[in-house]
Amino acid sequence: MNAVGYRQLWAANPGGWRAAGAAWAGLTGPVRGRVDGLGGAAGRLRGGWSGAAATAADTRLGGLRDELASVTPALIEADQVLADLAGRLVAAKARLGEAVALADAAGLVVDRAGGVHVDPARVQPTERTGVATARVAAALRDALDRAGAADRAAADRLDELARAAASGWASPPPPGRPDPGASPTVVRAWWSGLTPAQRRWLVLREPALVGHLDGVPVAARDQANRLLLGSRRAELLAERQRLLARVPPGPVASVRLRAVAARLAGLDALAERLTSAGEPRAYLLGLDPAGEGRVVVALGDPDQADRVLTYVPGTTAGLDDAPGDLGRAARVLDRCAALAPGERSAAVLWLDYDAPDFLHEAASAGQARDASPALHRFQEGLRATHEGPPARQTVLGHSYGSLVVGMTAREHGLAADALVFVGSPGVGAGNAGELGVPPGEVWASRAPDDVIRLARPVDELGREALFGTTPLAAVLGWPDRTGHELWFGHDPADSGFGGRVFRSGRGGHSGYWDPGNPALDGMARIVLGR
Repeated sequence: MNAVGYRQLWAANPGGWRAAGAAWAGLTGPVRGRVDGLGGAAGRLRGGWSGAAATAADTRLGGLRDELASVTPALIEADQVLADLAGRLVAAKARLGEAVALADAAGLVVDRAGGVHVDPARVQPTERTGVATARVAAALRDALDRAGAADRAAADRLDELARAAASGWASPPPPGRPDPGASPTVVRAWWSGLTPAQRRWLVLREPALVGHLDGVPVAARDQANRLLLGSRRAELLAERQRLLARVPPGPVASVRLRAVAARLAGLDALAERLTSAGEPRAYLLGLDPAGEGRVVVALGDPDQADRVLTYVPGTTAGLDDAPGDLGRAARVLDRCAALAPGERSAAVLWLDYDAPDFLHEAASAGQARDASPALHRFQEGLRATHEGPPARQTVLGHSYGSLVVGMTAREHGLAADALVFVGSPGVGAGNAGELGVPPGEVWASRAPDDVIRLARPVDELGREALFGTTPLAAVLGWPDRTGHELWFGHDPADSGFGGRVFRSGRGGHSGYWDPGNPALDGMARIVLGR
């Protein structure tokens, strides 16, 4: 491919590429419809025709069905390629704008070909303007080089897809799969040893394995989990039907039906975000509708980003309100884009654990302890699959999610450059030094009107007595002697914890992401490393 020129980059339309990718992904629905139609035709054929000719026809229909089904991962892959190109062009155009602004501030002009010159009406050539000219020229080259690299990467990946269309989308991989306890690094090595056609075969035939296997690249996990969306929704519909058919009418049935309806609504809202052409593209890294529902979604591709945020929500989090939690991650990401438009950031909603639903559950560290191995593996996987120089990884926990993050860091280790705790009831540690991240990279904030400040420790007998009266009493707890101990250890928002505290405005326990709250700006700056 030729180098990208100055005028070419200015004229580039990232949104157009993103829309084109979404259009390719939109073909997966019609393709699945055709696949199901062929399956139905084969079934009818078998019911009314027998003999050698019938067997041959059935075999042929099965082959056509498999060939057509094998196209679906490639359609999603085309969307990913064009979305990645769009994101890279957005960052390159932002760098180009920064270079032009730098030129203007120095009294320089950039001509239509990208040449840098002194504007004699504003300044006279000096040694200083010569240095400024060199800086602007270097910034322009950086932007154009980034755009050129994006163009070449997209062209190479699309060329591979085109070749696969002629030779076959998918082919069976060698026998053997990673052991259940294999590390993400081992999984990554196994995946790297497969051909693109073998990977597509696994995505198509074993999506449940690929979709939740830490160490498999984000793009492949997204393809696999998108193929499972329909069956996951069918599971919820079947659960609702069982309740309607078998559970006697009454308050219990009504509560359970409302819970299923809420999960269905959450899944449908999530699916709408996944299929939209909005920026940044969403990647589905995990989905389980059972129980309260678990989900892992990334906004932007963490494997390609310069900065990655993993957000762990707290009490009552589930599939029903996953779109709202994803909105919180999106607001941090939007602020990152405003502060550093030339950098590529991604944000992950990590809800791969059973969050407490009630206060008596939230008063126990059990669910956080159970979640810790999964969060540890997920972050290790992000390190293993990232392409290029390592990204800055930040893990943020809110409310009970801060305990999940803290216990993971303390008991298992966490592949993170920074930890952030907001609205925390304690993180399972006595001081920041126990969490294993670089000095100065443990951050915390608490709103002045956040009720979590009242979550004081109680002894076991006192806790049992309080729980026997009212759940609210458990929140209030008993004040400790120092005033800095919460349910799960020293308050991370206290200077004595040894971390760094950033400011939050008023907004209660969930207002940290509100527009205008300084905490939102603080979280974004931490993600960016500022």
